[in-house]
Amino acid sequence: MVRINCSAIPEHLMESELFGYERGAFAGAMKTKKGLIELAAGGTVFLDEIGEMAFDLQAKLLRILETGEFIKIGDTKPTKVDVR
Repeated sequence: MVRINCSAIPEHLMESELFGYERGAFAGAMKTKKGLIELAAGGTVFLDEIGEMAFDLQAKLLRILETGEFIKIGDTKPTKVDVR
């Protein structure tokens, strides 16, 4: 289980923390980083204070639950995950 306090992560970092990123995706991305969603693969993601998260990110999370995949920042292919 991965617990995420959505109100504790700054809005401008939320997407990279949730989905991860590829090396070179932005200035300072020196290596590929797995996001919290990918780290929870095969388990549970507990989203505390999700109402504090931006609506566009809430929609992206819903898409992950529907399709079981997402695209990391700077990547071109989807990453499959099995989370609930």
